[in-house]
Amino acid sequence: MTPANEAELAEMVAGAQTALRIQGGGTRAIGAPSDATVLSTSALSGVTLYEPGALTIVAGAGTPMAEIEATLAAEGQRLAFEPMDHRGLLGTDGVPTIGGAVAANVSGPRRIQAGACRDSLLGVRFVDGAGRVLKNGGRVMKNVTGYDLVKLMGGSWGTLGVLSEVSLKVQAVSEAVGCVLLHGLDDHQAVKAMSAALGSPYDVSGAAHAPVGVDGTPVTMIRIEGLEASVGYRAEKLTALLADFGAEVVVERDAEKVSAGWSWVRGVALFQGGTGDVWRLSVKPTDGPGVVAAIKQSQPEAQVLYDWGGGLIWVQVSEGSDVRAAVGQGHATLIRAAEATRARVPVFHPEPAALANLSAGLRKKFDPRGILNPGLMG
Repeated sequence: MTPANEAELAEMVAGAQTALRIQGGGTRAIGAPSDATVLSTSALSGVTLYEPGALTIVAGAGTPMAEIEATLAAEGQRLAFEPMDHRGLLGTDGVPTIGGAVAANVSGPRRIQAGACRDSLLGVRFVDGAGRVLKNGGRVMKNVTGYDLVKLMGGSWGTLGVLSEVSLKVQAVSEAVGCVLLHGLDDHQAVKAMSAALGSPYDVSGAAHAPVGVDGTPVTMIRIEGLEASVGYRAEKLTALLADFGAEVVVERDAEKVSAGWSWVRGVALFQGGTGDVWRLSVKPTDGPGVVAAIKQSQPEAQVLYDWGGGLIWVQVSEGSDVRAAVGQGHATLIRAAEATRARVPVFHPEPAALANLSAGLRKKFDPRGILNPGLMG
């Protein structure tokens, strides 16, 4: 089913007799029930309001991400949360959409500075499981009525409602960019270095570590953005700050090379085309190296990539492996796996009883018939 407008969307949901698999561009279906009827928002497309001076954009949920980015780029602006494109990692096709990014709360390396996707959300329109059209929040930053529900929809994976329109705040593209590269650090040293950089006054917008970088050796990446003179000054100060770690330090100022490097991190290019399962771990940064060490006790060939200063870890392990026992107090999401593994291992991390009860109550409120991506989040 592909509704042409919000009214048709509401009618289709209200009249649904079976479970619905909510789909935007079909690029990041990591666990929705495959036997449900597909409900696509791809026709709910187009930028309906863009005010560069107010730093806001409003678009239909099915609007291709490329259209959003092109519209913003023409005015020297961008989405602050730097969403990734899952197609390379998951081996999917289709077209990434803004509604899909919001529903999955897709947030890239700049999250440590600018916040997650849901932090850029100003307002939403959606159809709940009963077929009711609901709106919450506003179209500009000064109107944020109902902001909590707006944030709730970010990361709900279509289980509370089908997004039809989203309103987001945007930011200006930086005049200059630089990346401080430290070569040869082990995981523990790298996390300490990233923590030092993030704890400094030098406004870091990206902090990642690859034990196996593009050239096969460890590399730690610290990104800074802003005015030309400011970037140069902060790069110099960060180089001095990180000198005590004993690594070879190089400052990259070529914008295209810096962009390519962070695209490699954002898209988890290290694991693209691989055959193993891929997990996304959210942990306390200082716990990260220990979590990876625990995983490698049973999975010595595991590959990892640290982002968000070590708070986000991408892990590739052999097929059918469950790494949750090693995560401790963190959170693990199964991103890429065969259907047999998905049938046995839940996609999302099991919730504590109190939180699970709260989540179930919310789903019952917004989807009383349980037809929206049933089973996706427990």
